[in-house]
Amino acid sequence: MQLKAGQNFALSGDTVRFSAEAEVALDISALVVAENLRVIEPEDFVFYNQPGTSGVSLSEGGVTISLAQVRPEAKAVLLVVSADPVAPAASGLGSVVATLAENSTVTAEFAITPTTGETALICLEVYRRGADWKARAVGQGYAGGLEVLLPAHGVDVDTPADATPTPARDTLSAPQAGAHPTGPAPVEVAHGLERLWMIFEDAARSAAALISARDYAATRLDTELSAAVADPATRNGPDAATARREAQRRADELIATAESNHRRDAEHLIRELAEADRKLPPALASWTSPAWDGPPAPSDGIRLGELYAIERGPLRVPYCVPVPLTRPLWIDTESSAAVVPVVGALLARLLVADPGRRTSMDVIDLTGAFAGLLTPLSSVLNGPVVTDHADISPRLQALADAAELAEMAYTSGNFVPPQVHRVLLAADFPHGYQASDAVRIASLITRGDLIGLSIVIVGSDESESGESAVSLLSQSCRHLPTIDDTPLFDPWTSSAWQLELDLLPRDPAHRARLLRAD
Repeated sequence: MQLKAGQNFALSGDTVRFSAEAEVALDISALVVAENLRVIEPEDFVFYNQPGTSGVSLSEGGVTISLAQVRPEAKAVLLVVSADPVAPAASGLGSVVATLAENSTVTAEFAITPTTGETALICLEVYRRGADWKARAVGQGYAGGLEVLLPAHGVDVDTPADATPTPARDTLSAPQAGAHPTGPAPVEVAHGLERLWMIFEDAARSAAALISARDYAATRLDTELSAAVADPATRNGPDAATARREAQRRADELIATAESNHRRDAEHLIRELAEADRKLPPALASWTSPAWDGPPAPSDGIRLGELYAIERGPLRVPYCVPVPLTRPLWIDTESSAAVVPVVGALLARLLVADPGRRTSMDVIDLTGAFAGLLTPLSSVLNGPVVTDHADISPRLQALADAAELAEMAYTSGNFVPPQVHRVLLAADFPHGYQASDAVRIASLITRGDLIGLSIVIVGSDESESGESAVSLLSQSCRHLPTIDDTPLFDPWTSSAWQLELDLLPRDPAHRARLLRAD
């Protein structure tokens, strides 16, 4: 199997062996990492001065992994090559071919060609998926070598070469352009968001392989059929008929193999999703998960719905986003009343995403569509629901002022992470809103994280609006389509998916349990 970057596959062997070759001298090492992709213990960095830890050993120019013996809290083993310090490469590693063998049989190769002078590479990742193991082609290079790669995964590079490395301590994330730190960097895997996105990525790549095989089979069949009838003298003869049958047989076999592989992948992911659903926090779990009846559990994301493609089988993948919402959600609709169950599902999940913080909601509902939904949430409303267009600007300005004060505190070094998860529900947009209100909401997009703000907008898609402030606001949001057959495209392969948005269950008792505001 010749791997491409990002491609993954299930491992069936008990023992995995990693090796690599290049035109320059290589050092091979491994990092046994937890859910945050950082080492847990000093011995989790396996290299020439420390050639082994539980289930992972370095010998004879390669790393051997005994999967059953890897420490249970480990999430993955990162397989690394770097320039040999005794014979350093003048211009990076050059082309590297990484090989993975299962039970002594080579099953996959991954050719990597760094382009910017990288002197260290994470070639492959062997990682857990529930009770199983998979391998992924990574190919992530580091021009700064191990001195940059190792600290990124919790290894202290200040340790002398002949001493045992120790993992670095977690610190507050450094501010980046346009972003503000609000607390420790989240460990997404622990709360489920990254796990679900990894499943989505696996599903996307499997779907792309199926689509590619179908397209290739159709193209090849067309070419071969055209060749079979190209000669007028023989096109109706037995040889042409045989050629047509053989062409069709080859196409059918190719498609059947691709569909079998995709069906196998889908069945594996369906089982993995069922197992994950029993462990996910409520904000990411299905409505029928026992998590909703259990103790509160924090989450780093919320579930918006399920992605599927009828022509690719029964697999349905949860579509989830980080919370607090780093990008506002815009529910595309001409009628607020038509999306009450969708908004209810969002609010129920936002309420339980961070049980350690109080939730405070500001709601603009000019048509009163959400009155029944908001009744049980009266204890978390930040003032009366805005039902008069004259009250929109003052409410938005109050939030903008709070965000501006938080930014001043951040700039002066007196910033305190928000203790409240704020939610702004701006319905019926842009009807009844002023252009300046769009500007206020836009300012909250860039500063809202400082006050722990998640924004949900309900209204028609205004990306092509003649009002520049409105169109820019619309373009900066994550749009959730409510019209059937509106495709969404995954970020890895651009395969098309349909999104079925989550709806608040109809049963009143079930709704009451979900919309608990205590």
